[in-house]
Amino acid sequence: MQGFQQLLFPPFRVDLSTERLWRGEREIALRPKTFAVLRYLLEQREQSVTIAALLQAVWPDVIVSEAVPRMCIRELRRVLGDDATHPRFIATHPRRGYRWIAPLTAAPPVADSRLLVSGLQSAPRQPLLVGREAQLAQLHGWLEETRNGARRIVFVTGEPGIGKTTLVEAFLAQVTNADGLSIVQGQCVEQYGAGEAYLPILEALERLGRILGPEQLAGTLRQFAPMWLLQLPALTQPAERLQLQQQLAGATRHRMLRELA
Repeated sequence: MQGFQQLLFPPFRVDLSTERLWRGEREIALRPKTFAVLRYLLEQREQSVTIAALLQAVWPDVIVSEAVPRMCIRELRRVLGDDATHPRFIATHPRRGYRWIAPLTAAPPVADSRLLVSGLQSAPRQPLLVGREAQLAQLHGWLEETRNGARRIVFVTGEPGIGKTTLVEAFLAQVTNADGLSIVQGQCVEQYGAGEAYLPILEALERLGRILGPEQLAGTLRQFAPMWLLQLPALTQPAERLQLQQQLAGATRHRMLRELA
């Protein structure tokens, strides 16, 4: 199946060219690095993949702990509904690593217009939302203020299960086609052991780089947020990364917060 970009492992389908995963007609959100781990497992499905191999393949230019690829494996098992003790997709080989064990078949390109890809933006979903008109109006009001030059960060808070995600998805579905907006998303996932506090923001910046182009984003970060640029090796060359490391030696996380603001 070398060269095929769409693969089936029922009930899932993966598109390697657009880095998207579906269960039936429902797209499943994956962080870019988690998708890269999935891709590598699929490509190496005939053999066990060690943690060292995953680090080299997915994080070649950045130092991360062994807990990070393990976290990606846990995320994949969660979204696939896989059980590490009785796996259907990803088997664990103690002291050797992981191996993809589900049968794969090549899939033809999707003809369903609901699943067609336009750039990096999927077709907007229209979540069912009842009784949240006031909150939606408030979000739209703040967006309008932002478009007029006011800087604003908005937090949607509340108890689990009251519809925070649905509210945000409904708002994004309504503004997706608005002129002059770039929408990027970062996902918070449960972590065990060493973790990365800024992981959702780094994921969002990676996606923003795909939308704007790496050089445009790198230029902005170079001017206003060099510590963040250092965390995104795909946007820089080795010589510049070395220069940034020397320039930022001794800098603290407090500076990262100021640059983010």
